Amino acid sequence: MRLDIRTKLVLVSVGLIAVSILILEGVVRREIESEIVDSVRADLLERLALIGRDAERLGPGSSGAAWDPWTDDAGQHAHLRVTVIRPDGTVVGDSEVAEAALPGLENHRDRPEIAAALRGQNGFAIRWSDTLRRRMVYVAIPLQAAAGVAAVIRVAEPLDRLENAIARFHRTLVFAAGLALSVAIAMSVVAARLMSSALRDITLAARRMSAGDLGVRVRLGSSDEIGELGRSLDGLAENLSQTLATLRGERDLFGRMLESMQEGVLVLDRHLRILLINRALREMLLLGGDVVGRLPIEAIRNTELQSVLDNAASTGTSASGEVEIVGLGARRFMVHAAPLGGEPRGLVVVFVDVTEIRKLESMRKDFVANVSHELRTPITAVRSAAETARRTIQKDPDAAVRFVDMIERNALRLHELVEDLLELSRIESKQFRPQTDTLEIAPIVEHVFALLRDAAEKRKVRLIMAVAPEAATGVGDKRAVEQILTNLIENAVKYCGEGVAVTVRTARRDEMVRVSVEDTGPGIDPKHLPRLFERFYRADKGRSRDMGGTGLGLSIVKHLVEAMGGTVSVDSTQGKGSIFTFTLPAP
Repeated sequence: MRLDIRTKLVLVSVGLIAVSILILEGVVRREIESEIVDSVRADLLERLALIGRDAERLGPGSSGAAWDPWTDDAGQHAHLRVTVIRPDGTVVGDSEVAEAALPGLENHRDRPEIAAALRGQNGFAIRWSDTLRRRMVYVAIPLQAAAGVAAVIRVAEPLDRLENAIARFHRTLVFAAGLALSVAIAMSVVAARLMSSALRDITLAARRMSAGDLGVRVRLGSSDEIGELGRSLDGLAENLSQTLATLRGERDLFGRMLESMQEGVLVLDRHLRILLINRALREMLLLGGDVVGRLPIEAIRNTELQSVLDNAASTGTSASGEVEIVGLGARRFMVHAAPLGGEPRGLVVVFVDVTEIRKLESMRKDFVANVSHELRTPITAVRSAAETARRTIQKDPDAAVRFVDMIERNALRLHELVEDLLELSRIESKQFRPQTDTLEIAPIVEHVFALLRDAAEKRKVRLIMAVAPEAATGVGDKRAVEQILTNLIENAVKYCGEGVAVTVRTARRDEMVRVSVEDTGPGIDPKHLPRLFERFYRADKGRSRDMGGTGLGLSIVKHLVEAMGGTVSVDSTQGKGSIFTFTLPAP
């Protein structure tokens, strides 16, 4: 059974009081008994002295026949048992024993009170009387004669008076003890209630603090130890509240920093199990919420990453490496693992996604290779034509003119290539900022048709405009739209062959205007369609170079359309033609 503090205090107080009363009762009882015994002895000695003076008148040397009647008379008047004993221990008179029975009594010489009286002293004893079958108090005095002790006179009284006095004292003591105990219990209950009330307030406050309510305060006004405990608890709560607020702020700041980082962060404990992982890394690696507590090799399953972690853990120094993790798509990460200082030990691992960087590096390498390849052909042709023209300019002027034409043609190709590269660079570097205006599409198409009409007539290509009234206007940059249409229509004129038709068609879909350049040419092989808008990509490389193309036109188209908030696509069926479509926001 669980006892509260008030019950415990009351029980302790009552126990202490009860033990004190028991000790007091034991000590006082012995003292009172001693006082009562001394009083009884003194009373008996006084009465015995009177009896002794009366015995002296009888004469110490009287015969036994004289003593027995005298003891009967003396015992009757004194209300005591009176006994006369000779120095040899024989009883010659006893007020409680018939004269005829005196010879049969035991020798009393060795009785303590008789032995003391025979030595000339007052004798005293308390013992059981075999004659009367009860406890008695004995007092004896010597009856002196000329030759010494002539006889011993002894009086005896039952212990009833002594025991009654002790019983009355005991009852009084028990009553007083009960009264004192009752008062003490009442006072203990009041004191315990007052004390436990303060302790209960402290306990309730402590429970609320442990539950997280650090705003509660005890605020005791007393100056005793309990008041000091309450004030100490208030101070502790205040300090703890400030400390927790600081820690909570630091934790929230740390959490916000981790969640706002673009880099992935992984924290491992001393056993290299996942302790913490931030949102960026979960999204990078498509990890769920059940990875905490697992080994990285179990959650990520990459031996290159595990090698970096093992290296950092075994050497106690930082380790780095580039790893490729295959999930929904292959991604490359620069991983840096460093040991955590202090305790607990572990590792902090930072993941930097370098997938796009590596792609850009690959694109840069491809771009450099493609540019080098594209420049090499016209430069080689120019050099060869120049050397040949130098040798033939005197011998064969007509041939020299042909080589000069070749030089001019390749120089023009170089010029177009450089111009397209500059234009593409300007668009990709965000230097191109389209001027968004509401455009009439039909006039722009007519302008582009006018620029390309001669080339189209040479190839017998028909240019058709089919601008729908509901899609006659769009929002975009006029020069950019002209360049887009020029590239698309010029490509159709160049590469579709003779006798085809090229149609520019518009349509309205949702909030966008769709502009399509359709041709009835031979079409494009489907395997080329996904890469058709890449830089320097050609479906028919030999034929494209013969036509003077740079391989950058469609890439420029794609970037211009996206800069104006639209999209570009291509659809082609071999033998039926191709459809290049781009969109512009509707006004």
